[in-house]
Amino acid sequence: MNDKSEHHSPFICGLDAALRVVGGKWKPLILFFLAKGTMRYGELKRAVKGVSDKVLIQQLKELEAHGIITRTDYKEIPPRVDYGLTPLGKALAEALQPLCVWGEENTPAIAAAIEP
Repeated sequence: MNDKSEHHSPFICGLDAALRVVGGKWKPLILFFLAKGTMRYGELKRAVKGVSDKVLIQQLKELEAHGIITRTDYKEIPPRVDYGLTPLGKALAEALQPLCVWGEENTPAIAAAIEP
């Protein structure tokens, strides 16, 4: 019997781990825009068109809890809060960059395939 305790990952593979962090419709878009630089909440809301305040706040909280983004509250009136990427978040945004390129290069084919 092996005396070393085996480490069992909660993930099937690395892709499973990554998808747990960026899963959903809005998180990759949040990462895309924050990769360009720190943004205030209102800027981010305008950039990620179509997301509700409730969902955006929830997604930001989850990304912060996973160590992907930082939230800086300046404790000012009116409120000023900035969001930015952590080093882990920057690495993730860089990993998503080839997917962005693929999407740009294949937009017409993707649009034709999903349109009725």
